[in-house]
Amino acid sequence: MQLPYFYEENIPESGSFFLTEETSKHIAVLRMKEGEVINITNGKGILLSSFIILLNKKKVEVAVTNKKFFPRPNLKITIAISPVKNNNRFEWFLEKATEIGISEIIPLLCDRSEKSTLKTERLNNIVISAMLQSRQSWMPLLKETTRFSEIIKDNANEEKFIAHCNDIEKKALKDFHSSTLSRVILIGPEGDFTDDEISAAIQQNFIAVSLGETRLRTETAGIVAAALLMNR
Repeated sequence: MQLPYFYEENIPESGSFFLTEETSKHIAVLRMKEGEVINITNGKGILLSSFIILLNKKKVEVAVTNKKFFPRPNLKITIAISPVKNNNRFEWFLEKATEIGISEIIPLLCDRSEKSTLKTERLNNIVISAMLQSRQSWMPLLKETTRFSEIIKDNANEEKFIAHCNDIEKKALKDFHSSTLSRVILIGPEGDFTDDEISAAIQQNFIAVSLGETRLRTETAGIVAAALLMNR
């Protein structure tokens, strides 16, 4: 039986420590008992095996028995995606992208974006939950909402793509095969990128790509792009 996973932002090197009230409540809901063993990660590569030595609804103390560090994966995938009007659909994207194992998610503010403000705390909680569900020790970085004009100036990635639906020359993302270790793709709003945005990105060495033959919703396009970039 696999050990349950929990998240704690601040964890010690060894010894015993108290979990946050939120995690303690979660353990109580699961009706765990003193002496049971759990995994705890900080989302930055550290995984602790610990056993419960004190348990109540608001305070759980654990003792560390083993510590492992998992290096960050060499492949860095960044999805810069315009938030959609429907909160549930964007939250679904965050959950599934985290499960796939991408490195960064950047909410992208475009000319046609219908939403510019996000509930950051709620979205972070969704990312944490998805990381734990998929039993990972690295949590993707959810960055602040960033304007399109700023994103295209970023030269931190070896490969840069923009996915759009315009009838201009573009390549199929599935046909790209390379050994680069850092890749970013821009996913536009439901009304797609404007012609000016596409031209500006291409001038900044972004490669225009297609994600397939059908027209995809923004959040679906984000997941397809994540899967393709993770497995090239």
